[in-house]
Amino acid sequence: MSPFNMTHQFIDRHSGKVITETLLGDRMVDFMYSKLRESVPGLFNALTSSRMTRVLGYLRYDGLFNDHHIDIRRVSGQLGINLEECLEPIKTLRQLFERKIRYWDVRPMKETARHVVSPADARLLVGSLDDMALLPIKGKFFDYPELLGAPHHREYKLFHGGDVAIFRLTPDKYHYNHVPVSGRVLNVYDVDGVFHACNPGAVVCVVNPLSKNRRVVTIIDTDVPHGTMVGCVAMVEVVAMMIGDIRQFYSRYYYDNPQEIKVGMWLEKGCPKSLYRPGSSTTILLFEKNRVKFAQDILTNLYRCDVNSRFSIGFGRPLVETDVRVRSEIAETKHAV
Repeated sequence: MSPFNMTHQFIDRHSGKVITETLLGDRMVDFMYSKLRESVPGLFNALTSSRMTRVLGYLRYDGLFNDHHIDIRRVSGQLGINLEECLEPIKTLRQLFERKIRYWDVRPMKETARHVVSPADARLLVGSLDDMALLPIKGKFFDYPELLGAPHHREYKLFHGGDVAIFRLTPDKYHYNHVPVSGRVLNVYDVDGVFHACNPGAVVCVVNPLSKNRRVVTIIDTDVPHGTMVGCVAMVEVVAMMIGDIRQFYSRYYYDNPQEIKVGMWLEKGCPKSLYRPGSSTTILLFEKNRVKFAQDILTNLYRCDVNSRFSIGFGRPLVETDVRVRSEIAETKHAV
C-alpha cells in the first residue's frame, strides 16, 4: 500500500484528540516520490537540489503575486495560525512563516532544572537508537553516524545505544527552534546534503531521508554547573524542500541581540536558537544511553493502534506522532553524574 493513499493522523497533546492532518502539497509530493523518483531520477534529483529549493521557496513565499495581494488573515485562518500570538504586525506571506511570537507568554516554560523541553512547535516521535522495530533496516528515518556527518566526528560515539526525539515542523508552525537543554556547546558544524520533503509519505518512500538532507549539528554538554544533567545532547536541524537556509543565532532575552553560536558558548534552555526559512522541516535530538526518560503520555500515544499514521505502514508497527508545543516538557533525566 502506498503511504500517499491513506490519511495521516496525530494526537494533540493538549486535548488528547486524534487530528487528521491536511498535508500541504501532498499531490505534488506523491507525484515526485511515487512516480518521478523511479521513472525520471535525473529530474527528481534536480528538484531536490539546493538551487531548485531556492527557486521554489522564492516563488512560494516571495513571488510577485504573493506579498502584494495576499490576505494574511484568510491564509492564517486556513492554516490555523493565531495572529494574536505574534510579536509584530504581519504583512507578507514570508513574514507569516518567519513570525516571532510572545513565547514568554504564549509558550510558558516550567522552572524545572532536570527536564528537557521541546525545541519547536512540532509533531513528535520518540524512541531508542537500538530499537530496530522503530528503525528497521529497510525503512530507517536516518542512520545516526551519517546523520551527524561521518564516523570521523568523534561525537557520534557518544550516542551509541541512546535515545532519539524527532520533531516534524509543518508549514503552519512557528519556525523558530529553541534550546531544549541548558549547557555548553561542545561542537557546531554544517553537513551538506540534498533537500528531500519532510512529508510523512516521502519519509517512508526514501531510505534514511533525514540523514541525506542538509543540516546543522550542535552538540551540547549538559553535565556542567547549572546544566540540565542529561549528558551530551545532539541537536540536528534538518532543512527540507523550499527551506534553503537555517539562520543560526542565540538570543538570551526574547529575540534581542542574536549571537552566532560558537564552541564554548553557554546556551540557556528555552531561548531562541535558530530560524528555519519557510516550509516544512525536522529537528532531531539525540541523547546518550540511559540518560533520559520520555514523558509517559508521549510514549503511550506512540503505540496506539486506533490512529492512521503513514509512518505505521512504512515502518511496520504503530508510530503515532504527538503534537507538542515549544518549551513544553518532553523528557526528564534518569540520573545525573
